[in-house]
Amino acid sequence: MKRALISVSNKEGIVPFAKQLVELGVEIISTGGTKKAIQEAGIPVIGISDVTGFPEILDGRVKTLHPNIHGGLLAMRESADHLSQLEKHNIQPIDLVVVNLYPFQATIAKPDVTFADAIENIDIGGPSMLRAAAKNHKHVTVVVDPTDYETVVSQLKEEGSVNNETRARLAAKVFRHTASYDAVIAEYLTNEVKEESPESLTVTFEKKQDLRYGENPHQKAAFYKKPLGAESSIAKATQLHGKELSYNNINDADAALALVKEFTEPAVVAIKHMNPCGVGVGETIEQAYDKAYSADPVSIFGGIVALNREVDANTALKMKEIFLEIIIAPSFSEEALEILTSKKNLRLLTLPITTEAKVEKRLTSIHGGLLVQDEDTFGLEEANVTVPTKREPTEAEWAALKMAWKVVKHVKSNAIVLVKDDMTVGVGAGQMNRVGSAKIAIEQAAGNASGSVMGSDAFFPMNDTVEAAGLAGVTAIIQPGGSIRDEDSIKKADELGIAMVFTGVRHFKH
Repeated sequence: MKRALISVSNKEGIVPFAKQLVELGVEIISTGGTKKAIQEAGIPVIGISDVTGFPEILDGRVKTLHPNIHGGLLAMRESADHLSQLEKHNIQPIDLVVVNLYPFQATIAKPDVTFADAIENIDIGGPSMLRAAAKNHKHVTVVVDPTDYETVVSQLKEEGSVNNETRARLAAKVFRHTASYDAVIAEYLTNEVKEESPESLTVTFEKKQDLRYGENPHQKAAFYKKPLGAESSIAKATQLHGKELSYNNINDADAALALVKEFTEPAVVAIKHMNPCGVGVGETIEQAYDKAYSADPVSIFGGIVALNREVDANTALKMKEIFLEIIIAPSFSEEALEILTSKKNLRLLTLPITTEAKVEKRLTSIHGGLLVQDEDTFGLEEANVTVPTKREPTEAEWAALKMAWKVVKHVKSNAIVLVKDDMTVGVGAGQMNRVGSAKIAIEQAAGNASGSVMGSDAFFPMNDTVEAAGLAGVTAIIQPGGSIRDEDSIKKADELGIAMVFTGVRHFKH
């Protein structure tokens, strides 16, 4: 290795790396701020203009886009013709490229960023050099990540060169890096022009952690986060305590967070296998937890609990009494932390829990493809609510119906939820027919079904669900309506004295 080109935005570790290269006899070419940093450390460096014979122009927009650079990067060293051309044009080969890019992602993350600032932080020369070097990795070593400096120096010292396997690995990393960089730019510009469904979709995610396994121990898995994703997300959560999150933990935690965000009053959600098993609201977070626990004290065992207020000592003592996988909250009091951290494996996560979350597209992979849709953020206040029955809901029934509507939206279809006294008392999820889900919810509620209200994620194709609700003592129902047999359900509700509300909005969740 005789010649290296170094031009980095992230200058972490670059000076000691350059120093070691020079000690190994490598000549360094550099640009702008990188050249200045290397020079100030007393390390010999050649300016890019000395190589190109042309000054940087257009405020630095053009400085490395030159045959003297790209010829040195792309020449195949085993080709006599390529080497002859280099000699003819007085171009020297470049053996090492160390480049990382303008901070486009960090720039657009700023709340006051302008479009002009964003555009100016789209790197052109950097990706061109990286791609050229990575394409020719048989002869050129290319480094985009400071964590790889040590590997390069170690191999140069121990073997005299960077081996083929490492060069290939670093080249693959470069193309992942430039693809991710371009994906962020593409998303930003696509959003700017408000393109809803572009002809191609390029997305990128950054690895947060490897997971022990996937849904089952024989499946490999990893957890990735979206660059500039919503702050109020499991991907941005801080883990204060407990063992590593699993694949299923993350899925369940995401479901718990999505539901607890529906509430502005103190609320607690318990999730088991992606479905709520208990939801409670109260004047305090302790009251809300008591109700969520009472909703289904059997299913909450081994579940995930999300709270939208700080966990206090009293609530922590109650949660400590049972086995929970995860507790998610905006914060924990010092006393609560002391209580809960006594359980070695209990995972404690903190993150901002807000109803003003950033709306993102939902991506669902299928074999050979990807489904993309808007998040289901439609609230009851946006719906065209009607009451087709003779009886209107009472004020207390309206409050319960609103809660049922918030919860049923987060239950796997077909979904039925019963609510009474600010808590769920029955949840029927994922059945092949709606009356089946209703029967499960009613059976779970037992005596609490009487005087409860029912929420359904979709319309009733038959009046059998209304009949089952009436026999159990349900007093009011909220459902989308829209069935060709709505009149049968309305008639049955009137017969049973049930107030029924139509929202015109379906909330399927598969």
